[in-house]
Amino acid sequence: MNNKKYIDLEDLEVYQIAREMSKLGWKIYEKFDWQIKKVIGDQFIRAIDSTGANIAEGYGRYHYLDRIKFFYNARGSLLESQHWSELIRERNLAEEKDLSSLLELIKKLHPKLNNFIKANFKTKNGKQEKFS
Repeated sequence: MNNKKYIDLEDLEVYQIAREMSKLGWKIYEKFDWQIKKVIGDQFIRAIDSTGANIAEGYGRYHYLDRIKFFYNARGSLLESQHWSELIRERNLAEEKDLSSLLELIKKLHPKLNNFIKANFKTKNGKQEKFS
């Protein structure tokens, strides 16, 4: 019997949602022409992909303050993703159903990421929290 206390990155709900955002973001990005990719698309996809990348990098760090720094970066990238998504919507550059789905994922991830950061702060006092 394996009493595994460590949660794999792929099992973290915050990481799973970030990966879904990346998949949907790429679906939106790949339909842009080269000019839209250059003007807005590259920043859009970098922000989206950076959200999950920072969660992954932070999760791999040992000290809770080092981890949290990356989780804060993930939250910043998440809000930047929201910014670019809303601009794309305002400018009618992508299908509404895809943008709505992406913005729903962003809305879903934001409080979960905040709670994840809060749970990491609690680990400094020896209080283990279940990460989700």
